[in-house]
Amino acid sequence: MIKLLVGLGNPGPEYEDTRHNAGFWFIDAVARELKVTLVPERSYHGLVARTSVNGQNVWLLEPQTFMNLSGKSIAALARFFKIQPQEILVAHDEMDIAPGEAKLKLGGSHAGHNGLRDTHAQLGTADYWRLRIGVGHPGVKSEVVSWVLKKPMAEHREAIHASIDRAVLALPLLLAGEMDKAMVKIHTSKPPRPKPPKPPKQPPLPETPAAA
Repeated sequence: MIKLLVGLGNPGPEYEDTRHNAGFWFIDAVARELKVTLVPERSYHGLVARTSVNGQNVWLLEPQTFMNLSGKSIAALARFFKIQPQEILVAHDEMDIAPGEAKLKLGGSHAGHNGLRDTHAQLGTADYWRLRIGVGHPGVKSEVVSWVLKKPMAEHREAIHASIDRAVLALPLLLAGEMDKAMVKIHTSKPPRPKPPKPPKQPPLPETPAAA
């Protein structure tokens, strides 16, 4: 079961609406759902909220260390409250997934994401849960940094928030440790498109008599 929900992002108003802050957007949505307010906690280098769901303590965390030191904040809180890596869910922007889609996974590489890289290092393991929130890819490697630090176009922003809303609906399953069911709920981005009707069969063409 998940006890600590973390969103990755950069602090400050200039980064607030950028793609790299999709993890913060998720935690903000969870805080609204659980009716809690995140407050600064110097000991954990972040904004923190603590609540109880079905008798279980749940923490929300938005590290305020800047992205490349996110693990410092996560590890500080997890160690103090004896939260195991498998009880941590880290939400982050994911360029390999299209806006409007999100994926839940346990473990794996950081794939060059600085927030995940530091989290791996500080926790000493990759075996924590990730909510990968699709923000799309600019298509050119040299534009990656400016892409994640820019605001998404309105259509993409709406799609990203729709995927976050869907992930929030899976919150009871995440907190109960029903990760397979949560996966199904989060991964279903769109209902399958109805198949186009088959064209009616054409009657066979009448045979033309062979020329004499």
